Amino acid sequence: MHDKTLTQLANALGSGELSSRELTEHYLQRIQHSGATLNSFITVTADQALAQADAADQARANGNAGWLAGLPLALKDIFCTQGVKTSCGSRMLDNFTAPYDATVVEKLKAAGTVSLGKTNMDEFAMGSSNENSYYGPVKNPWDLSAVPGGSSGGSAAAVAAGLTPAALGTDTGGSIRQPAAFCGITGLKPTYGRVSRYGMIAYASSLDQAGPMARSAEDCAHLLNVMAGHDVRDSTSVARGVPDYAETLNAPLSGLKIGLPQEYFGEGLDPDVEKAVREAVRVYESLGATVRDVSLPHTHYAIPAYYVIAPAEASSNLSRFDGVRFGHRCDNPSDLIDLYKRSRAEGFGDEVQRRILIGTHTLSEGFFDAYYTKAQKVRRLIRQDFLDAFEDVDVLMGPASPTPAFDLGAKKDPVSMYLQDIYTIAVNLSGIPGISVPAGFVGRRPVGLQILGTHFAEAQLLNVAHQFQQTTDWHLQRPDFAEESA
Repeated sequence: MHDKTLTQLANALGSGELSSRELTEHYLQRIQHSGATLNSFITVTADQALAQADAADQARANGNAGWLAGLPLALKDIFCTQGVKTSCGSRMLDNFTAPYDATVVEKLKAAGTVSLGKTNMDEFAMGSSNENSYYGPVKNPWDLSAVPGGSSGGSAAAVAAGLTPAALGTDTGGSIRQPAAFCGITGLKPTYGRVSRYGMIAYASSLDQAGPMARSAEDCAHLLNVMAGHDVRDSTSVARGVPDYAETLNAPLSGLKIGLPQEYFGEGLDPDVEKAVREAVRVYESLGATVRDVSLPHTHYAIPAYYVIAPAEASSNLSRFDGVRFGHRCDNPSDLIDLYKRSRAEGFGDEVQRRILIGTHTLSEGFFDAYYTKAQKVRRLIRQDFLDAFEDVDVLMGPASPTPAFDLGAKKDPVSMYLQDIYTIAVNLSGIPGISVPAGFVGRRPVGLQILGTHFAEAQLLNVAHQFQQTTDWHLQRPDFAEESA
């Protein structure tokens, strides 16, 4: 069962070949057997999952079940889930049980999905390797000595290992696309505002976006059909109709115009990654697409701009975690100031503290205009680069990451870790959608092809990704770990 895509499992449920309880029990057994090795889950909600599975089976028996009814999923532990611990991978929220559901969780529940539990993540979504979690690092199922990517590494590893057929992630600077690339799965970052952020614990509010992670673009399309849409509870949610993303998956690619940003194929790109990406582009040419070089001239400013804007917003968002209202509280504080200081020092890990300090500095008097205002101006230039490029091409393609997954503990220098997101960060600064699809291997470590589109072009991205996956089988490859865990 764990070898099937979400779409194949939905068809099996619809035909009566499987029941949701059988499917859910199968995945729960796999999590129990091998989940600790990967450390991909923080919380497993077995009792709740089985109850939801029984409800889905009953709905199917009554003839009123939707397409997703009875399908198991996992949720990144950044989404508030009523009655379930929601930790954000942090000691600060280790004792927090959410009193309500995030909008995407609410929508998926209404669609009849089964929640297997909450997946591990970099603390407050700050990281590119999933080594920053209070609950320990997640391991890559393709190579247990490698990172799975971050911050949605727990979700990516769980899907790749066959512990769940799909999962939710969040993407602030590449945190869906980069772990999807490292773990050989498909991950979609929608247009900013396409999916509600209500109930998603904020890191950087102008950058965060929820998205689906699964084995195929087809699976992601069906999930996005449920997740997308306007939400009056989220002021950044866009009031725009939601198309049927699965309806156009099989549209032919003849005449598709692909742009290759020259800045994505320069210094720092692993030659084997480049080879895999260029071979993937040649597949598109065989499907009738044309390819041309384009330029995104302000790309090299993306990382410095991001690491001013994102920490500034994080500094503001995380100020609420003070040990008073909720979250970690230190023992025996001597006064209120001591309570604040020690609760935050004990509750936040090193990387979170680093970004809070950077953000507080850039927002302080005398530095706001010099850093934050200037970074926002650069952000506008980066966005305009993409808009100009999409005047001439339909989609952009390039690597999702400059290297395949690196070894656990290999990136001691924070800057070298930040550079792992060099091809993904500009997408969040611009608010456009992007998807990473499996496109080969370097040794036994996967390579991801990143496909970018203009605002609200998710349907086209999913179509372009799906057609590639109809021609190749990279997305069907499974790590040995998945079979050893059977």
